[in-house]
Amino acid sequence: MANIESQIFASYLRNPDLYDELYNREGKISEVYQKLFNLYGEHSISDYINLNSKAKSSFFNQGITFQVYDDKTVQEKIFPFDLFPRIIDANEWEIIEQGSIQRSKALNLFLWDIYHDKKILKDKIVPLDLITSSANYLDQMNGIDPPGGIYNHISGTDIIKHKDGQYYVLEDNIRCPSGVSYVICNRTALKKALFGVFNHYKTHAVTNYAENLLDLLETVKPNGVDVPNCVVITPGMYNSAFYEHSYLAKTMGVELVEGRDLFVENDFVYMKTIKGPEKVDVIYRRIDDQFIDPLEFKPDSSLGVPGLFAAYKKGNVTLANAPGTGVADDKAVYTYMPQIIKYYLNEEPILNNVHTYHCSRPDELKYVLENIQELVIKPVDEAGGYGISIGNRLTTDEIAEVRKVIKDNPRKYVAQPIMSLSVHPTYIDETESFEQRHVDLRTFTVLGKDKEFVLKGGLTRVALKRGNLIVNSSQGGGSKDTWVLKK
Repeated sequence: MANIESQIFASYLRNPDLYDELYNREGKISEVYQKLFNLYGEHSISDYINLNSKAKSSFFNQGITFQVYDDKTVQEKIFPFDLFPRIIDANEWEIIEQGSIQRSKALNLFLWDIYHDKKILKDKIVPLDLITSSANYLDQMNGIDPPGGIYNHISGTDIIKHKDGQYYVLEDNIRCPSGVSYVICNRTALKKALFGVFNHYKTHAVTNYAENLLDLLETVKPNGVDVPNCVVITPGMYNSAFYEHSYLAKTMGVELVEGRDLFVENDFVYMKTIKGPEKVDVIYRRIDDQFIDPLEFKPDSSLGVPGLFAAYKKGNVTLANAPGTGVADDKAVYTYMPQIIKYYLNEEPILNNVHTYHCSRPDELKYVLENIQELVIKPVDEAGGYGISIGNRLTTDEIAEVRKVIKDNPRKYVAQPIMSLSVHPTYIDETESFEQRHVDLRTFTVLGKDKEFVLKGGLTRVALKRGNLIVNSSQGGGSKDTWVLKK
């Protein structure tokens, strides 16, 4: 391991076996980071501790929190934020952006097809039973035409940079992808703490997300509506992402509502106000499918709106994302993404998949069961890093338990090689120093009618525990500001 001699980086240890984004292939500070490295190096560690404390206070005062659930408790935490930003140059970002758009468009076409003509299933490109057995496939969506032809209005694509220097997609998230509010708040906090540093780079803005989201949502308004009334619907203040729900509603300038604030009459949706009922045309929903309408789905749900799905079926309201989109971010469907892109777009994937084994295939199941210690095992329908097993971290007894769980329900699990996520200098409170930590990137793509937008930054998530490969906030991860440089 090698040392860097610079004030706050003096104790930074670089493991050359890991892909450290601060360095180039020759082992020197990368050109894109050199100016930043020098500017940060002018600070003492006590300066940095003070700046870090101010950033934490900023998050606390703004109420930037998330909630973590376990079997017994619910904890509200400040979202951990690291002040040393990640930089992505314009050429690399162009690949990431075009790859994210390509996947989002292909997934939208795939969703239209499986709920209409089912050509990809009839042509046996994707197995029929893979779709019908997905927990997120909704029979109720068959034959429904969503306004504007869009299913996945908002997509979150999780991308890693491997030690070979290439970007790979870990998974697609198109149910209710979260985290975009932290992207914007990270930028605001960094500017407040280190404004002089930020001014040395020409970086794309991220604070334009809300206006672009609203603009694209308005393009998928129901037929016959001139100026749509949009709202954000939330499960309520106890939801883990409630801060984001309220933040997006506020920055878009629309109402934040709960199910009890809406009602359906004659297959139209209305919001209760002190001035009387107000028609609602577009609902950005942060409630899962099964809870949106107790008359159609989960009958004991108090989160949704009775009759909402009937209004949606008649084209009188837009739901973003559309119900049933979750079938396409099933991690088993992910294994077919190269074929899906080729089938609908006649293009090769811009961003590669990580090689993935689906345990419903007998030969792949056999391989997985024999090689668990070399693989990451993931449930196909979980989010937030829950249910993941990293084989080389498991004891013999734990491997035996994972093997049993997979055998009991092979359809529910996929496996991937243990990828070496790139690392990034990250300030660690406990040691009061910078250390290498693994990072990934979630991009946010918004599709409208004949329009698309990718937030030029995305959410860099960082695994704050040494050696940990799971970056989700629910698993102890934090985040960094992501600077996409202008050409």
